[in-house]
Amino acid sequence: MQSWYFSEQSYYPAWDRDVTPKVTSPSSLVDPEIAHRLLRDYIEECKLCDSLGLNIMANEHHATYTCMNVSCLMTLGIIASHTTNARLLALGVPVMSRMDPYRIAEEIAYVDTLSRGRLELGLIKGTAFELYISNAHPVTAPDRYWEAHDLIVAALSKRDGSLSYESRNFNYRYMNVIPPCYQKPMPPMWLTTLSTNTAKEAARRGHVLAITAVAKAARQSFPLYREEFLKTHGRPAPLDRFAYLGYVAVARDEATAIERGRKILDFVRASERIEPRFINPPGALPHADNARFLKAGTTVTHRNKLLPDGTPMSNPPTPREQIINNVLFAGTPDQVYQQIKAFYDSVGGFGQLLVQAGGTMSHDEICDSLRLYATEVQPRLTALTKSHALAA
Repeated sequence: MQSWYFSEQSYYPAWDRDVTPKVTSPSSLVDPEIAHRLLRDYIEECKLCDSLGLNIMANEHHATYTCMNVSCLMTLGIIASHTTNARLLALGVPVMSRMDPYRIAEEIAYVDTLSRGRLELGLIKGTAFELYISNAHPVTAPDRYWEAHDLIVAALSKRDGSLSYESRNFNYRYMNVIPPCYQKPMPPMWLTTLSTNTAKEAARRGHVLAITAVAKAARQSFPLYREEFLKTHGRPAPLDRFAYLGYVAVARDEATAIERGRKILDFVRASERIEPRFINPPGALPHADNARFLKAGTTVTHRNKLLPDGTPMSNPPTPREQIINNVLFAGTPDQVYQQIKAFYDSVGGFGQLLVQAGGTMSHDEICDSLRLYATEVQPRLTALTKSHALAA
């Protein structure tokens, strides 16, 4: 199993203010000196991961205190210069909020060459609230996403001169990506989704399917991916085609780990504070999804509000409740391994674990947790997936 360290690179000192942390929040609440220190700490954590044998993931969001990283490719370009071994995952580039996919292709190739072929790539649709920032049309945005996706793949794959590309949304007379990608023809591709339809599309394209902190979605989507992959490619899907993101907190004693888990979950609570008008742009979701949200009585979050037995969780959920729901993996190294293994067995296995830390954890707490994970949990996960592959 490959593990990828991930931090939203948040500005958490503003979370306790009585304002929504997204879209309309004032930038005056961000102290540039504190932001500088936090950003430097996030880079140091990535350097530590490189020395520990962990890979690194970055994402991006806009106009929010919960993520200061405004370009995952820019961030990974910086990290590439500070690391030598770690794979670098951009998960991802929110295509619906970026108007120039050719420029995205150029940035991808630049980072892949700078890192000597260590980049992996997720072209994602992005969050609903960011459609308001880019003024993208919510009804046509999904079709535009797939056009941009295919344009970027075509631009990165073309190496014998310029490419002309014309579609409903894009018209380029000459696209010529220089330098080209270090990897041929381009970096490995990922997709994130909570939709079973997108899971099937990811299987047809052979992309890695990543589910973010929703165990139920993994249990629904992984079998569909396996079925569609076998139908399309004529062979079983390898374990490395499946990824799951969980919040991870490790410590020498359980009480310290649970407290670290509580601090990570501060991020979840902050990220779900959003004005109702920005939650669900009209036309952005299919009718079936809107009906599902209405029946659930909420459109604020995709995360489960119930325990597996149907009991409502606390508000906000406790760390132990989120451990039961496979959102949080927290405890001693032995406990964290057993929690991950139990979830791994319940979904038929997966080969990529996205290890999210952060929240209001201190830099020292994050580094200590990462060291324990890398030295005492990761080797056992590697052995687990190796034995799974041998059995298959």
